[in-house]
Amino acid sequence: MSIPVKITVFEGPLDLLLHLIDKNKLNIYDIPIAQVTDQYLEYIHAMEKGQMEVMSEFIEMAAILINIKSKTLLPVEEVAEVVSDDPRQDLIDKLIEYKKFKLIAKQLKSQQEDAGKIVFKGATLPEEILAYIPVANPKEILGNLDFAKMYEVFRGVMKKKMDKIDPIRSQYGEIKKESFTVQDKIDALRAMAKEYTSFSFKDLLLQQDDRISIIVTFLAILELMKMGAIKIIQELLFDDIIIEFIEGEDNGN
Repeated sequence: MSIPVKITVFEGPLDLLLHLIDKNKLNIYDIPIAQVTDQYLEYIHAMEKGQMEVMSEFIEMAAILINIKSKTLLPVEEVAEVVSDDPRQDLIDKLIEYKKFKLIAKQLKSQQEDAGKIVFKGATLPEEILAYIPVANPKEILGNLDFAKMYEVFRGVMKKKMDKIDPIRSQYGEIKKESFTVQDKIDALRAMAKEYTSFSFKDLLLQQDDRISIIVTFLAILELMKMGAIKIIQELLFDDIIIEFIEGEDNGN
């Protein structure tokens, strides 16, 4: 299901996720992460025409969604070895808390607009919110050191692309770019691996034509990491990060 280009401007990533959940009448406690992730990425594509100043927040959430989606695609035995809890649980906790505060804020705004009626009552919240009990997650995965360094490189490349934008020419519109998906980029990287078994992560991002290409390439690398198809190498602290396809990986798939 495609999202129209002309859509509501959301307050942030959680606001967008709640919109997708409500729009598709999904169970917030059992989010079909693959469906939501695909629609979320469509929204990021729509943001290419504007709103780039808040892009980094949406990119971070996209990375989280891809990470969760990858875990849900793993065989049950492999998931159990990584973490015993539902990989979606942390995101569900945040969505519930966000929805709770959003509903309360809406009621407070309504009371403020109707200040003549000074009558207070308990917040009327949906049953799913009232019945919610946060799940303790002591094994929460915060992201390893390699990912932190990769994200730092990613942000640097994105900034360079932003700095290259001509503020005058950008007012005259832009050429429509070919649409592609994370899976398309994964296939392209696998094809590239037939010729180059390893390559620079930073150079790979710099070779992309636009910001959306950089984002999708970054997400494709995360997917390949979760598949166990590549490994990240950095010999010394300030050395370039090298992406290497694991020997024996079937790059034709």
